[in-house]
Amino acid sequence: MMNYRPRIIDGILKRKLEGIGAVLIEGPKLCGKTTSAEHIAESALYMSKPDDMEQNIKVAELKPSLLLEGKTPRLIDEWQVSPKLWDSVRYEVDHRQGVGHFILTGSAVPANRDEIFHSGTGRVAWLKMRTMSLFESGDSNGTVSLSDLFSEEKDIVGINPNDDIEKIAYLSCRGGWPTTLELKDENALDQVYDYIKVVEEIDISRVDNVKRDSERTKRLLKAYARCQGNQVSVESIRQDMLTNDSDRLDVDTVYSYINALKKLFVIEDMPAWNPNIRSKTAIRSSDTRYFTDPSIAVAALGLGPKDMINDLKSFGFIFETMCVRDLRVYAHSLDGEVYHYRDKSGLECDTVIHLRNGKYGLIEIKLGGEDHIEHGATTLKALRDKIDTDKMNAPSFMMVLVGKGAYAYRRDDGVYVVPLSCLKD
Repeated sequence: MMNYRPRIIDGILKRKLEGIGAVLIEGPKLCGKTTSAEHIAESALYMSKPDDMEQNIKVAELKPSLLLEGKTPRLIDEWQVSPKLWDSVRYEVDHRQGVGHFILTGSAVPANRDEIFHSGTGRVAWLKMRTMSLFESGDSNGTVSLSDLFSEEKDIVGINPNDDIEKIAYLSCRGGWPTTLELKDENALDQVYDYIKVVEEIDISRVDNVKRDSERTKRLLKAYARCQGNQVSVESIRQDMLTNDSDRLDVDTVYSYINALKKLFVIEDMPAWNPNIRSKTAIRSSDTRYFTDPSIAVAALGLGPKDMINDLKSFGFIFETMCVRDLRVYAHSLDGEVYHYRDKSGLECDTVIHLRNGKYGLIEIKLGGEDHIEHGATTLKALRDKIDTDKMNAPSFMMVLVGKGAYAYRRDDGVYVVPLSCLKD
């Protein structure tokens, strides 16, 4: 059995269970939802266990409360197999005393949402779990804390443990799948190919019981991989797919496939940030396209670490996807969200972490190189100067997040330069 690696979400889950009756953990298959829940749960029901699945579904239809009996917190794994369990959990939470009764996990949004009669507000807290960040997988030494950067301006010192372009390429292609960490490199790289094969052949249709074509799914994944980190319209994605598809492919069909992949937590686009700025420049509001893990983009394109090194432009976008994954994991622990900024003047900031308390940090992502770091710092300062600090806070920090670079440090202009392999929450 694979040794358990603590996850950042573990602490969030424990905290949530201390204040509410049930917690739902959602996220992509194989990201570790069940394993994390098992380390906190006192009993468990595995709805999709092959030996018991048919029986579990029948009991859920006839008397779902029987499935909820057991020591608490009780794990209900893959609860969406029988959506009626949702209302049963809500009912039990209403009629039991105390908190922390149930942990629900699911790798897909349930197909039959109509069977859920109550949202669970006040009874169920929602957590999104992602694949492992570099800090969680042991590939970041965590010498720079994002939480500390939000607290105060400070000098930082850190040595990049992965100041090697080949290592960075490998980490991007391997992804943050827990099952890969104890495998040989070539076996680890195979895992995501197996993952997207199941998505293409089975999950894309099963998620909402709509028959979809596996080859079309494959073309969509490839088109999506080519637009990582960009605000690309669905029509542009459709045009990319038409290279190997029929003219009958319409925008509504593409939307249907994209929405199915979102329900499977394969895709997680990034919303636009809309600050108060001094100028009247219009801010673009389109979402930025991202997969939940960089390895999905690499596998969709049929590439590997050597291909990344031979095409640094494409590598830059894949590296950006890895950074976004890690920043989302870290921001979650700080009660924050990750956004993208772009206005019609052409000014763009790769990521903005905005906390619930109103603090925010501006981050540019660069694979490496002094010229690119300088360009990133210039962009950050230009955006800082546009923000109307009479109406909102000044940024808590500005950071250029890099792949290759020997050290983490603070520049004379106050901009931090931090290798991703030095960062933690």
